[in-house]
Amino acid sequence: MPEDQSDCPADPMLPAIAGALARVRGELDLAAKAAGRDPGAVSLVAVSKFHPEAAVRAAMAAGQRVFGENRVQEALGKFALLRQEPTPFRLHIIGGLQTNKARDAVRIADVIETLDRPKLADAIADASEREGRLPDLLVQVNVGDEAQKGGVAMAEADAFIESVHARFGTRLRGLMCIPPAETDPKPHFLWLQACAARHGLAELSMGMSGDFTDAIACGATEVRVGTAIFGHRPPAGTADVPTPSL
Repeated sequence: MPEDQSDCPADPMLPAIAGALARVRGELDLAAKAAGRDPGAVSLVAVSKFHPEAAVRAAMAAGQRVFGENRVQEALGKFALLRQEPTPFRLHIIGGLQTNKARDAVRIADVIETLDRPKLADAIADASEREGRLPDLLVQVNVGDEAQKGGVAMAEADAFIESVHARFGTRLRGLMCIPPAETDPKPHFLWLQACAARHGLAELSMGMSGDFTDAIACGATEVRVGTAIFGHRPPAGTADVPTPSL
Protein backbone atom coordinates (compact mmCIF):
# COMPACT_ATOMS: atom_id res chain seq x y z
CA MET A 1 0.00 0.00 0.00
CA PRO A 2 1.48 3.40 -0.94
CA GLU A 3 2.80 5.51 1.87
CA ASP A 4 0.47 8.31 2.92
CA GLN A 5 2.34 11.41 1.82
CA SER A 6 0.41 13.50 4.31
CA ASP A 7 2.33 11.72 7.08
CA CYS A 8 5.71 12.82 5.68
CA PRO A 9 7.12 15.81 7.55
CA ALA A 10 7.46 18.92 5.38
CA ASP A 11 10.65 20.98 5.40
CA PRO A 12 9.72 23.99 7.55
CA MET A 13 12.05 26.19 5.51
CA LEU A 14 10.34 25.55 2.19
CA PRO A 15 7.26 27.80 2.49
CA ALA A 16 9.23 30.78 3.82
CA ILE A 17 12.01 30.52 1.26
CA ALA A 18 9.64 29.76 -1.64
CA GLY A 19 7.52 32.78 -0.74
CA ALA A 20 10.56 35.03 -0.40
CA LEU A 21 11.93 33.87 -3.75
CA ALA A 22 8.60 34.61 -5.40
CA ARG A 23 8.60 38.14 -3.95
CA VAL A 24 12.19 38.83 -5.01
CA ARG A 25 11.57 37.49 -8.51
CA GLY A 26 8.48 39.68 -8.74
CA GLU A 27 10.52 42.75 -7.73
CA LEU A 28 13.21 41.78 -10.23
CA ASP A 29 10.70 41.44 -13.06
CA LEU A 30 9.08 44.79 -12.26
CA ALA A 31 12.44 46.57 -12.08
CA ALA A 32 13.54 45.11 -15.40
CA LYS A 33 10.32 46.05 -17.14
CA ALA A 34 10.45 49.57 -15.69
CA ALA A 35 13.93 49.91 -17.20
CA GLY A 36 12.72 48.63 -20.56
CA ARG A 37 14.68 45.41 -20.17
CA ASP A 38 13.85 41.73 -20.52
CA PRO A 39 13.55 40.21 -17.01
CA GLY A 40 15.13 37.07 -18.41
CA ALA A 41 18.35 39.02 -18.97
CA VAL A 42 18.87 39.45 -15.21
CA SER A 43 20.06 36.44 -13.21
CA LEU A 44 19.17 36.07 -9.54
CA VAL A 45 22.05 34.76 -7.41
CA ALA A 46 20.70 33.47 -4.08
CA VAL A 47 23.38 34.23 -1.49
CA SER A 48 23.28 31.30 0.91
CA LYS A 49 26.28 32.21 3.07
CA PHE A 50 25.92 31.25 6.75
CA HIS A 51 22.74 29.31 5.98
CA PRO A 52 22.59 25.50 6.10
CA GLU A 53 22.42 23.04 3.25
CA ALA A 54 18.74 22.54 4.07
CA ALA A 55 18.07 26.16 3.13
CA VAL A 56 19.79 25.62 -0.22
CA ARG A 57 17.70 22.51 -0.82
CA ALA A 58 14.54 24.47 -0.01
CA ALA A 59 15.52 27.14 -2.52
CA MET A 60 16.29 24.49 -5.13
CA ALA A 61 12.89 22.89 -4.50
CA ALA A 62 11.39 26.33 -5.25
CA GLY A 63 13.21 26.46 -8.58
CA GLN A 64 16.34 28.46 -7.72
CA ARG A 65 19.42 27.30 -9.63
CA VAL A 66 22.13 29.92 -9.00
CA PHE A 67 23.78 30.37 -5.59
CA GLY A 68 26.49 32.55 -4.10
CA GLU A 69 28.88 31.79 -1.25
CA ASN A 70 31.45 34.03 0.42
CA ARG A 71 33.74 31.40 1.91
CA VAL A 72 35.25 28.60 -0.13
CA GLN A 73 35.37 26.12 2.74
CA GLU A 74 31.70 26.70 3.50
CA ALA A 75 30.89 26.26 -0.17
CA LEU A 76 32.77 22.95 -0.28
CA GLY A 77 30.97 21.62 2.76
CA LYS A 78 27.56 22.71 1.53
CA PHE A 79 27.67 22.02 -2.21
CA ALA A 80 30.05 19.08 -2.75
CA LEU A 81 27.31 16.50 -2.13
CA LEU A 82 24.77 18.51 -4.12
CA ARG A 83 27.12 18.27 -7.11
CA GLN A 84 26.53 14.51 -7.11
CA GLU A 85 22.75 14.91 -7.39
CA PRO A 86 20.85 15.29 -10.66
CA THR A 87 19.51 18.83 -10.18
CA PRO A 88 21.82 21.23 -12.05
CA PHE A 89 22.89 24.51 -10.46
CA ARG A 90 25.63 27.13 -10.70
CA LEU A 91 27.77 28.22 -7.77
CA HIS A 92 29.41 31.65 -7.56
CA ILE A 93 32.21 32.57 -5.15
CA ILE A 94 31.38 36.16 -4.23
CA GLY A 95 33.62 36.79 -1.20
CA GLY A 96 37.22 37.89 -1.03
CA LEU A 97 39.42 35.00 -2.13
CA GLN A 98 42.78 34.18 -0.55
CA THR A 99 45.40 32.79 -2.89
CA ASN A 100 45.73 29.63 -0.79
CA LYS A 101 42.03 28.93 -1.37
CA ALA A 102 42.21 29.42 -5.13
CA ARG A 103 42.51 25.72 -5.94
CA ASP A 104 39.45 24.84 -3.86
CA ALA A 105 37.55 27.70 -5.52
CA VAL A 106 38.51 26.47 -8.99
CA ARG A 107 37.45 22.97 -8.00
CA ILE A 108 33.96 23.85 -6.70
CA ALA A 109 32.87 27.10 -8.40
CA ASP A 110 31.29 27.84 -11.74
CA VAL A 111 32.07 31.54 -11.36
CA ILE A 112 34.66 33.43 -9.30
CA GLU A 113 33.46 37.01 -8.96
CA THR A 114 36.27 38.51 -6.88
CA LEU A 115 39.39 38.48 -9.02
CA ASP A 116 41.11 41.69 -7.96
CA ARG A 117 44.91 41.38 -7.98
CA PRO A 118 47.74 39.83 -10.00
CA LYS A 119 48.74 37.31 -7.30
CA LEU A 120 45.21 35.93 -7.26
CA ALA A 121 45.25 35.71 -11.07
CA ASP A 122 48.49 33.71 -10.77
CA ALA A 123 46.93 31.39 -8.19
CA ILE A 124 43.80 30.83 -10.28
CA ALA A 125 45.88 30.09 -13.41
CA ASP A 126 48.00 27.59 -11.49
CA ALA A 127 44.93 25.96 -9.93
CA SER A 128 43.27 25.73 -13.33
CA GLU A 129 46.21 23.80 -14.73
CA ARG A 130 46.18 21.42 -11.78
CA GLU A 131 42.41 20.87 -11.80
CA GLY A 132 41.88 20.86 -15.55
CA ARG A 133 39.06 23.38 -15.36
CA LEU A 134 38.65 27.14 -15.21
CA PRO A 135 35.52 28.83 -13.85
CA ASP A 136 34.13 31.96 -15.44
CA LEU A 137 35.72 35.07 -13.94
CA LEU A 138 34.57 38.53 -12.93
CA VAL A 139 36.90 41.34 -11.91
CA GLN A 140 35.83 43.03 -8.69
CA VAL A 141 36.28 46.80 -8.73
CA ASN A 142 36.37 48.81 -5.50
CA VAL A 143 34.07 51.52 -6.82
CA GLY A 144 34.26 53.51 -3.60
CA ASP A 145 38.02 53.07 -3.19
CA GLU A 146 37.31 51.93 0.37
CA ALA A 147 40.32 50.67 2.31
CA GLN A 148 38.32 47.95 4.11
CA LYS A 149 36.92 46.41 0.92
CA GLY A 150 38.34 44.12 -1.70
CA GLY A 151 38.48 45.00 -5.34
CA VAL A 152 40.95 46.62 -7.69
CA ALA A 153 41.20 50.40 -7.29
CA MET A 154 39.23 52.42 -9.81
CA ALA A 155 42.37 54.11 -11.20
CA GLU A 156 43.97 50.70 -11.81
CA ALA A 157 40.87 48.93 -13.10
CA ASP A 158 41.38 49.40 -16.85
CA ALA A 159 44.96 48.11 -16.86
CA PHE A 160 44.09 45.16 -14.63
CA ILE A 161 41.06 44.20 -16.73
CA GLU A 162 43.21 44.26 -19.86
CA SER A 163 45.80 42.00 -18.23
CA VAL A 164 43.15 39.53 -17.07
CA HIS A 165 41.59 39.45 -20.53
CA ALA A 166 44.96 38.83 -22.14
CA ARG A 167 45.58 35.95 -19.74
CA PHE A 168 42.19 34.25 -19.52
CA GLY A 169 40.47 35.33 -22.73
CA THR A 170 36.74 34.77 -22.90
CA ARG A 171 36.67 33.28 -19.41
CA LEU A 172 36.65 36.89 -18.23
CA ARG A 173 32.93 37.53 -18.40
CA GLY A 174 32.46 40.86 -16.66
CA LEU A 175 32.75 43.04 -13.58
CA MET A 176 31.45 43.02 -10.01
CA CYS A 177 31.14 45.73 -7.35
CA ILE A 178 29.81 46.50 -3.88
CA PRO A 179 29.04 50.23 -3.56
CA PRO A 180 29.78 52.10 -0.33
CA ALA A 181 27.06 51.77 2.29
CA GLU A 182 24.81 54.71 3.12
CA THR A 183 25.34 56.35 -0.27
CA ASP A 184 23.36 56.51 -3.49
CA PRO A 185 24.56 53.38 -5.32
CA LYS A 186 23.47 54.48 -8.78
CA PRO A 187 26.57 56.55 -9.69
CA HIS A 188 28.75 53.58 -8.73
CA PHE A 189 26.62 51.19 -10.78
CA LEU A 190 26.76 53.50 -13.79
CA TRP A 191 30.55 53.81 -13.48
CA LEU A 192 30.87 50.03 -13.52
CA GLN A 193 28.53 49.78 -16.50
CA ALA A 194 30.66 52.27 -18.45
CA CYS A 195 33.85 50.43 -17.49
CA ALA A 196 32.44 47.12 -18.69
CA ALA A 197 31.35 48.71 -21.96
CA ARG A 198 34.89 50.04 -22.58
CA HIS A 199 36.22 46.51 -22.39
CA GLY A 200 33.40 44.79 -24.27
CA LEU A 201 32.29 42.81 -21.19
CA ALA A 202 28.68 41.72 -21.02
CA GLU A 203 28.23 40.65 -17.39
CA LEU A 204 27.61 43.10 -14.55
CA SER A 205 27.23 41.65 -11.05
CA MET A 206 25.87 44.48 -8.93
CA GLY A 207 23.02 44.99 -6.54
CA MET A 208 22.06 43.21 -3.34
CA SER A 209 18.96 42.91 -1.16
CA GLY A 210 18.73 46.65 -0.47
CA ASP A 211 19.57 48.08 -3.89
CA PHE A 212 19.05 45.48 -6.59
CA THR A 213 16.23 47.41 -8.25
CA ASP A 214 18.58 50.39 -8.75
CA ALA A 215 21.24 48.02 -10.07
CA ILE A 216 18.85 46.58 -12.64
CA ALA A 217 17.96 50.09 -13.79
CA CYS A 218 21.70 50.69 -14.29
CA GLY A 219 22.27 47.57 -16.37
CA ALA A 220 22.97 44.74 -13.92
CA THR A 221 22.87 41.32 -15.54
CA GLU A 222 23.15 39.61 -12.16
CA VAL A 223 21.95 40.60 -8.69
CA ARG A 224 23.13 38.96 -5.46
CA VAL A 225 20.32 38.61 -2.93
CA GLY A 226 20.65 36.88 0.42
CA THR A 227 18.69 38.36 3.33
CA ALA A 228 15.55 38.96 1.27
CA ILE A 229 15.50 35.24 0.40
CA PHE A 230 16.97 33.40 3.36
CA GLY A 231 16.40 35.93 6.14
CA HIS A 232 18.83 36.68 8.95
CA ARG A 233 20.62 33.67 10.34
CA PRO A 234 19.10 32.95 13.80
CA PRO A 235 21.39 32.86 16.84
CA ALA A 236 22.86 29.50 17.80
CA GLY A 237 20.45 27.33 19.72
CA THR A 238 17.30 28.71 18.12
CA ALA A 239 15.14 27.09 15.46
CA ASP A 240 16.92 27.51 12.14
CA VAL A 241 13.87 28.64 10.17
CA PRO A 242 14.48 31.83 8.16
CA THR A 243 12.32 34.90 8.36
CA PRO A 244 12.87 36.54 4.95
CA SER A 245 11.99 40.19 4.53
CA LEU A 246 12.34 42.66 1.69
